[in-house]
Amino acid sequence: MTALPDWMRPPRAEGWFAEDLDRLPEAPRHTELLDGALVFVLSPQRWWHGHLVTMLTAALMDQAPDGIHVGREMTIKLDQRNRPEPDLLVTTAAFDNDRTWFAPNEVRLVVEAVSPESAHRDRTIKLRKYAEAGIPHYWCTEDEEGSPVVHVYELDRPTRAYAPAGIFRGSLQRPVPFPIVLDLDGLVPARRRDWKHAEGLAPKEPAPCRRGRR
Repeated sequence: MTALPDWMRPPRAEGWFAEDLDRLPEAPRHTELLDGALVFVLSPQRWWHGHLVTMLTAALMDQAPDGIHVGREMTIKLDQRNRPEPDLLVTTAAFDNDRTWFAPNEVRLVVEAVSPESAHRDRTIKLRKYAEAGIPHYWCTEDEEGSPVVHVYELDRPTRAYAPAGIFRGSLQRPVPFPIVLDLDGLVPARRRDWKHAEGLAPKEPAPCRRGRR
């Protein structure tokens, strides 16, 4: 059996704490902490996932009002034993070059793009933990035959649980946490191309060259 490297051994009997992530330079990128256990994302990232997160980040940045910022792949310190890393988040925190995490009260929206490896965590564990931490809005984005489908949740504050606020296909329009309008199909290149052809907006194929008779 291969021995674990020293850095993978918890520094205390209680396991890992949130601040420990800042002292683990050997850990893989996107390492998270859930219930005091390190979670590694080691499977290759799909192009669909990376492209969708990039396009969503750009779209939200374009529509965010003054004082609202969009962060990508930044951790949230929910409590001493939980520090997940969502695909993107919307925050009221002022920009700081050296910041490595956000507090829950600084986060207004969390977005997770579901992959096969993260599906269980995104749909159940993180759904519960983000709500218990008081984050007001959560989007869980799924791949439905190449098209993004967004499951939107809004926090019910008395119960500290999320209530479903809609499932969006094709387009999304929400008044919170700020006015947002998204062309969901347009976030994915293949779907954007199909839509242009359907609307007659794509450039026509050139007519075949016909040779004249001699």
